Amino acid sequence: MKIKWFIILAIIMMLTPISVQAKQQSPMEKLDDISDEALQMVKFHRYEDAKKLLDYFSDQFTSITGNKQPLTMDEVRIVHTSHDEAMEAAVSPNMKYEERINKLTKFRLVIDAISTSHQPLWTEMEDQIMTAFHQAKDAALNGDSAHFHSSFNSFLSLYNVIYPSMKIDVPVENIQRLDARINFIDEYRSQVVKDQKSRQELDALDTDLKNLFANLEEDEADPSLWWVIISTGSIIIMTLSYVGWRKYQGEKGLKKDRSRDLKD
Repeated sequence: MKIKWFIILAIIMMLTPISVQAKQQSPMEKLDDISDEALQMVKFHRYEDAKKLLDYFSDQFTSITGNKQPLTMDEVRIVHTSHDEAMEAAVSPNMKYEERINKLTKFRLVIDAISTSHQPLWTEMEDQIMTAFHQAKDAALNGDSAHFHSSFNSFLSLYNVIYPSMKIDVPVENIQRLDARINFIDEYRSQVVKDQKSRQELDALDTDLKNLFANLEEDEADPSLWWVIISTGSIIIMTLSYVGWRKYQGEKGLKKDRSRDLKD
């Protein structure tokens, strides 16, 4: 019975810090929530509400970065640029719905990339981006110029949505390499479709894109996750040690009893 209560107490001790930590939000996490709410408002065509949220975001962001500078100058510039585009999407009288969603999504992904250090949301667009690219690549290999152009345009549109977020999480040399390959393919589209040697750039870009997402997935796990793993392991070791000690004490007691019986 004592062992049972010891295990329950140990589990409570392990879970209590997690529940307390979960209630605490950093300023950037609060801004992340605001950006998500703004995106939801645009999805429901509530553009005026989206504008109010974006105005509120701007005020909060200014107060956070006013006294201290938790972000780099590049990050601040990326946030301002994506916020301006999001605001344009919220107030424009003529912008298409899809373009509004793309601009708000781009803004949302930027704030998430800054506020989180593990598995940023932009990596979840991997399947969409790779599907569009592979459709363009297959069309080029088949000599289907029209399909190549439309598929590559779709790829560029999706890539543009995650591009500012990538610049926050990905080393600059990797970004430059991707830019060079994409710009070459975009500028020499007809040549890529017709010339086998030029199509090798598609293979190289395919590899770079796969590495882009793979490298993010291989990043270190969230520190809080390691804390849970270490804490859980420690509790298990403590519990097993206690059980082993009780078993040893029990066996020791039995030996004493047997010794007394033999003497008697």
